[in-house]
Amino acid sequence: MKIIVTGGGAAGFFAAIHAAVPGAQVVLLEKSNKVLAKVKVSGGGRCNVTNECSDPALLVKNYPRGGKELLGAFTRFGTTHTIDWFKSRDVKLKTEPDGRMFPVTNSSQTIIDCLLKAAHEAGVTVRMQAPVTKIAHSEREFIVTINDDEIITADKLIVATGGNPLLKNYSWLENLGHSIIPPVPSLFTFNIPVNPFRDLMGLSIPDAVVKIAGTSFSQQGPLLFTHWGISGPAVLKLSAWAARYLADKHYDFVAIINSFPDLSEQELKDALMDHINSNPLKKAATNSFRKIPSRLWEKYCSLAGISTEHRWNETGKKSINKLVQILCSLELHVNGKTTFKEEFVTCGGVSLKEVNMKTMESKILPGLFFAGEVMDIDGITGGFNFQAAWTTGYIAGTAGTP
Repeated sequence: MKIIVTGGGAAGFFAAIHAAVPGAQVVLLEKSNKVLAKVKVSGGGRCNVTNECSDPALLVKNYPRGGKELLGAFTRFGTTHTIDWFKSRDVKLKTEPDGRMFPVTNSSQTIIDCLLKAAHEAGVTVRMQAPVTKIAHSEREFIVTINDDEIITADKLIVATGGNPLLKNYSWLENLGHSIIPPVPSLFTFNIPVNPFRDLMGLSIPDAVVKIAGTSFSQQGPLLFTHWGISGPAVLKLSAWAARYLADKHYDFVAIINSFPDLSEQELKDALMDHINSNPLKKAATNSFRKIPSRLWEKYCSLAGISTEHRWNETGKKSINKLVQILCSLELHVNGKTTFKEEFVTCGGVSLKEVNMKTMESKILPGLFFAGEVMDIDGITGGFNFQAAWTTGYIAGTAGTP
């Protein structure tokens, strides 16, 4: 049985490795001169392989697109299977406090070397600089054209070409009869042109809620101030869940930050008044409240009209009310986005309605399978996108092989 895998990323390699059983001849085609490029840069070069969340019902809640459809797939090959697979190949993973899992070596090269070795041992032929320029299908086989001049055939075709920001780059899949959900970016940071926190880049709030004004989109977690705007897990998660809405808004919207999500506005005001009454002679701008970093606290006070010389007993009720409002519902005008590091994730791709999620086989064209982000599947940060790649790659690779 001849099997072609298009795409030399995580999903493509995992699919190829698991398709390469006795009686199968597997060729993996990568258009560039590098394989596993996304694995290389993931997690700042450490590779966030997966997440410790092992319950499929909880795991699927981390996927803005594809979560419901992946439930059964995660039962068959979930995070524990991923951990065991790498462990069986002498790659041990460690868990960080937020649940993300990395190789103990802290190097993505460990994961790359493992996948390359596994593919070699399985007999997978890996070809680089082999762009697929055309795919046709006869009654018996797939006819794949490479570089416009070389033709190879396959009984089974696994597409693992990843996400792409341009709809036109999915046209060859449309030509095979598939519907494409228009791609838009997911997992990005927010640009704030008039940024009052530009001089505080690198400062963070350990727990905040970021909301999109006028919507129900809201996420909680650490928040990071950058020279271009805001980032951190809360913002990245929000960008994923609201990806299509924000694309429709052309990334022009108002973000609302609550620095004390565990308190109601009245509870926050009461707590601040207790703080003020306990420190009446201290200068307000240098007498930070609770968990707020001192430089950020000074900025909040400045935005509330409280100077660095004001003592608490000299601060008027109007300024205190303004400060409370800033602490629990600071409005920032966002205009634009920035890709998070080198990690580009798309919302959109092959419609899951046209994929048999038990096998990852096309419902339109028998023998055609999908793996990874080429489908309308994407997760938030934390190892979830790689887990979807391992899961769908495993299922696509093992389905329909000898």
